[in-house]
Amino acid sequence: MAGSPNASNMVVGLDIGTSKVVAIVGQPTDDGGIEIAGIGSHPSRGMKRGVVINIESTVQSIQRAVEEAELMAGCDIHSVYVGVAGSHISSMNSDGVVAIKEREVTPSDIDRVIDSARARAISEGQRVLHVLPQEFSIDTQGGIREPLGMSGVRLEAQVHLVTAALNAVQNIEKCVRRCGLDVDAIILEQLASSMAVLTEDERELGVCMVDIGGGTTDMAIFTEGAIRHTAVIPIAGDQVTNDIAMALRTPTQHAEEIKVKYACALTQLAASDEMIKVPSVGDRPARDLSRQALAEVVEPRYEELFTLIRDELRRSGYEDMVAAGVVLTGGTSRMEGVSELAEEIFHMPVRIACPQNVRGLADVVRNPIYATGVGLLHYALQEVRHGQGLESHGGVVAAHKGRNELARRDIKEGHTALARIKGWFKGNF
Repeated sequence: MAGSPNASNMVVGLDIGTSKVVAIVGQPTDDGGIEIAGIGSHPSRGMKRGVVINIESTVQSIQRAVEEAELMAGCDIHSVYVGVAGSHISSMNSDGVVAIKEREVTPSDIDRVIDSARARAISEGQRVLHVLPQEFSIDTQGGIREPLGMSGVRLEAQVHLVTAALNAVQNIEKCVRRCGLDVDAIILEQLASSMAVLTEDERELGVCMVDIGGGTTDMAIFTEGAIRHTAVIPIAGDQVTNDIAMALRTPTQHAEEIKVKYACALTQLAASDEMIKVPSVGDRPARDLSRQALAEVVEPRYEELFTLIRDELRRSGYEDMVAAGVVLTGGTSRMEGVSELAEEIFHMPVRIACPQNVRGLADVVRNPIYATGVGLLHYALQEVRHGQGLESHGGVVAAHKGRNELARRDIKEGHTALARIKGWFKGNF
């Protein structure tokens, strides 16, 4: 399967960020990794702190990114897995209990217990994005990861519930549909990023993953292999750029360039004799500034951000359980001195992470800015592997085949509707 240009098993991840939109096309490899076939990226206009504020601009950015990915992969994209972030997202841990029907746990028992866990009161205008199982208990035995086939009378599930504001999710779906694309699923961005950058050992030991983007900083805490806490902090790279623009009195686009090229998050690492040219506003001449003076502007903002993350980690109650420390990813984590400053504030090991388990355009994608995009592919392929079957899924259709997609979808939907009705009768009679 790896390397074959077979389009039926390709999936597409669409990361609609505050600073850029990234579309990544990939397919599974035999060893459980991902072969990247195409990638498209376009500056994002129309988003603020993870939320759509201008539909037209967002649609254009998505279209450009998707077209670029299509050209590179040589295929047509029909549906995408979309990442969502922003302060409107909230999460909580919940639990559910059901009686085991046949005295042995079947898939329908697991579905029922997870449904009962998600039935917690969700406030008006919120939509459930994920119900992520943490662990199951059967009768008095707890800590079970895979309850299928086990004997007992009472099944209990602990889950992590993630909800998002309905209107924010609908606006993102609207933008994607306006581009002529279907939405396969909406996925929490930090959940996606963690799939791309964390190792199994880190999840087991306990780890705090922090994805620092342009508009939001997304956190996810894992212990004993399961996700325990998620949070969004509305301070990220855009604030750093803004600080530079204000302090150095330079236009925002120049401030962004200066940040990417020269900024350092720790003043003592920046040389005072290294000078940079700072463009002025209007037609005034450019000024010279030392890198150290620039670092003095940037450091306080990163310090504030890391302090907020540390406070959130303390509030979650998992601070003493993250033995593997903190894993930073996302574009704003790439700056020199970030990991050193973070270690000073967190007092635990910190590493900057890139997406793992990728082949194909690996040298391009092994970059923290693509963590969410690659993670969306990991999520999508996990869904596909979990029994949806590669054939029933086709996010991409090879351009030269031109199959009758609608007829196939109608037949498929007919089958699933029939199966649902049968399942309902079985479950109820």
